[in-house]
Amino acid sequence: MSDSITKKRDQDPNMFLFWGCFIALITTAFGFITRMFLLDDPAIISTLGLDPAQVGAYKGIQVWPFALSIIIFSLIIDKVGYKFSMMFAFVCQFIWAVMGVFALATIESDPERAKLLIYWGGLILALGNGTVEAFINPVVATMFDKDKTKWLNILHAGWPGGLVIAGILTILMESMELEWKYKLATIAIPALVYFAMLIRVQFPKQERVAAGISYKEMLSEFGILGAAVVGFLVTLQLMDFFPDGNRLLFIGIGIAMVVSFGAYTKSLGRPLMFVLILIMMPLATTEIGTDGWISGIMANAVTFHAGWILVYTSFIMMVLRFFAGPIVHNLTALGLLILSCVLAIAGLWSLSIAEGVVIIFLAATLYALGKTFFWPTMLGIVSEQTPRGGALTLNAISGIGMLAVGTLGFPYIGALQADKEIQEVKPYIQNVQEKDILTEKSIYEIIKYKTLDMDKVEDLVIDKAPNADRVKLQEQIQKASDGSGQKALASMTRFPLIMLVCYILIWIYFKMKGGYKPVTLSDAH
Repeated sequence: MSDSITKKRDQDPNMFLFWGCFIALITTAFGFITRMFLLDDPAIISTLGLDPAQVGAYKGIQVWPFALSIIIFSLIIDKVGYKFSMMFAFVCQFIWAVMGVFALATIESDPERAKLLIYWGGLILALGNGTVEAFINPVVATMFDKDKTKWLNILHAGWPGGLVIAGILTILMESMELEWKYKLATIAIPALVYFAMLIRVQFPKQERVAAGISYKEMLSEFGILGAAVVGFLVTLQLMDFFPDGNRLLFIGIGIAMVVSFGAYTKSLGRPLMFVLILIMMPLATTEIGTDGWISGIMANAVTFHAGWILVYTSFIMMVLRFFAGPIVHNLTALGLLILSCVLAIAGLWSLSIAEGVVIIFLAATLYALGKTFFWPTMLGIVSEQTPRGGALTLNAISGIGMLAVGTLGFPYIGALQADKEIQEVKPYIQNVQEKDILTEKSIYEIIKYKTLDMDKVEDLVIDKAPNADRVKLQEQIQKASDGSGQKALASMTRFPLIMLVCYILIWIYFKMKGGYKPVTLSDAH
């Protein structure tokens, strides 16, 4: 096998390196989907004692550290090298596999320890996954510098491809009644493959470095405005991590980050880059946030394993991203993003009301068509418009998206579901005061929400109903509660709607300048 790998590497080193990066991205998807399915399992959630927003926080812990690692490695990757970054990613992913397997092997005997292992293991997994993105994006953008959007789309077919493969494996293993520890361990397979492929390859020099653009110039493209967004999101995450800590200290850390960055660069950054950073937050929530919740949300709406919906939409994404070249050529990058927003809005709204297998999959098709090109096309635009930013601007846009969906997106989607559950159940509990059945909660003191205490509903509403109505009332309340998650998908259309407005404005901006054109490094000087 080693001789075969060496022969393929020597025949076409660029494509061999590309496919190694592709499989590394598949590995991140393995870690993502298996852990998300784990946290959608009612038995696991019950054993860990988590409410919907808390599940969102557990899902978020495998997302926001992704952002920190991708941003940090983007700052130092030209110094430490792509190969070191690849090895760091592999080690993190392997450590998570060990922690996850051990947690689930002991979850019944020691659920509190399992809780800690699953939570902190998600953080380590996220650090590894973020580092994967930190090296694969600039490597591919450098190798295919004349056609970045096309090849970044093809590269990012690895993400849905990994979701498809790991999703099918997980569902099949569940049908075979295999324990969860075996499902989580599957991440080790693609991890070992990409490590074997990339450990001996020669990585290219990043185009920004090759062009002689300084480190300070790279940071200046990102600027104080970009640093302010990162500082804000990092401050929120510190507050969540240390709920009893000194908030003024955390705010001070965030401010210090921005001030230090500004003192060094003395640049606000590219205005377009700042706008794209802001758009990336609802974009990441639309794609990654919804993907992370979709199986749990649709579980009560279908009779089959809800994970098939995510596998199906991911398959569509994988196929379409492979053929991104002619699609981008015919629509342009901004035209493609505008169309994608329209389809995503239609898909999410349709999924919120869909009934029956055929209608659900038709709605899921719309949603898949909508989300397919969001992420890689945004990376392509950033790389084409801010080439002086090198690895930093290219990767920071992904990092901020993941940081936003981890700190705000996942918990906010959980809060939306909790709110929709209250709305759906409310008609059946008119005679009870809200304070007796609702619990007020908040995340970072920013996301404020209420949760419905079903035990209190049982005690104060169902048990006090006339005997003849009790069973019917209980069925009605349970049905309303079970169906609320699916209906909450309609509330999530606000994310692609915000993006749609922004992309139209950017399209108008470029139209006034004579049309969208990529910036080359010679133009940037």
